Amino acid sequence: MTFAERATVLRRTAEVLRAGSEDLALLLTREMGKPLAEARAEVEKCATACDYYAEHAGDFLADEPVATSADRSWVGYEPVGVVLAVMPWNFPLWQVLRFAAPALMAGNAALLKHSPNTTGCALAVERVLVAAGASEGLFTALVVAEPDVPAVTRRLIDDLRVGAVTITGSERAERAVGSASGDAIKKSVLELGGSDPFVVLADADLPRVAHLAARGRFLNAGQSCISPKRFVVDASVVEEFTRLLVAEVESLTVGDPEAEGTHVGPMAREDLLEGVNRQVEASVPGGATLLAGGERLDRPGTFYAPTVLTDVAPGQVAYDEEIFGPVATVIAADGDDEAVRIANDTRFGLGAGVWTTDPERGVAVARRIRSGAVFINAVVASDVRMPFGGTRASGYGRELAAAGIREFVDVRTWWVLDEPAVTAPASE
Repeated sequence: MTFAERATVLRRTAEVLRAGSEDLALLLTREMGKPLAEARAEVEKCATACDYYAEHAGDFLADEPVATSADRSWVGYEPVGVVLAVMPWNFPLWQVLRFAAPALMAGNAALLKHSPNTTGCALAVERVLVAAGASEGLFTALVVAEPDVPAVTRRLIDDLRVGAVTITGSERAERAVGSASGDAIKKSVLELGGSDPFVVLADADLPRVAHLAARGRFLNAGQSCISPKRFVVDASVVEEFTRLLVAEVESLTVGDPEAEGTHVGPMAREDLLEGVNRQVEASVPGGATLLAGGERLDRPGTFYAPTVLTDVAPGQVAYDEEIFGPVATVIAADGDDEAVRIANDTRFGLGAGVWTTDPERGVAVARRIRSGAVFINAVVASDVRMPFGGTRASGYGRELAAAGIREFVDVRTWWVLDEPAVTAPASE
């Protein structure tokens, strides 16, 4: 298919997503628990990504002429074949469409191995694409019994028809997929977790920042790779910031995710709640101070109280590990230099935020923090117009924007002489 023909399918995909937004959002909420308002926003974000790649993919992958001694020479971008994606449950539509839209626009087919608790969302994406005019089998959601996942995934990666692999998930899963991709000599994109620093400098607008900190941390019940997890606050304002943050957290409405006005819904699974609770309970004896939450709520469902821990320091679980749930940790820093040191004191490097009334100071601080993305005076988020990915233990490769679609192509060099060369080329 031409780029124009593929774009027609992607634009129609966006239309189908928007037309079915309410049903898709409700499915998403019922499978993994995020508030319905957030689920609606996720559907719209997927539609936006489809429109974006329909509009720009042809330009991103157009042949690029290069001036050489040849009569004509250019760089071309060609599909790899089949892209295998292993995707997580926390953004079960967005994670899928942000790989599928560019992969399909690049001329590939796609296989999806989704998380077992969001199988309905996986099958829904397949139905949406077929309804939009994609050929049967161009995008296929695989339903695999959990015990069989490692062997099936390895077999798929080894298959010669699979040209690239992308995974978002746990470090354990990514090590397995990354290792298998390396063994098979296949391109791969790995997006792991993050323990993103949210650096509050002494001159920040504390009431505004505390409000955004609470909303950012507890979006999706804190189950996001790029939500701010470590609040690194200048020691001169840490007491006031913490007071404001606790007040904001206590004002959040925890409840039925299908009810309007709910800020925080249940966690996605029982085992995830138990894991977060263990991390909190292990941190307090080590010196962390519990200022809010810290317990399972006494109601049906996997509800964990929005939690704030302060006096967090190295050696505590809350400092050393990523907490993938509704827990905010506050760490005091004695000036900008120490804030940078603490921000970098992690194996991860996905996102980072710096808050200040002096944007240039914020940029200067942020340049010293290692991360795949950095936001000054804004909560870190993915945007289809900007590359997304991490450094260090947060993975490699990029999704979204031009960089994202070029992960799913082969780069080919073209050299054309209108008449045969008279002399042999120089050796390498």
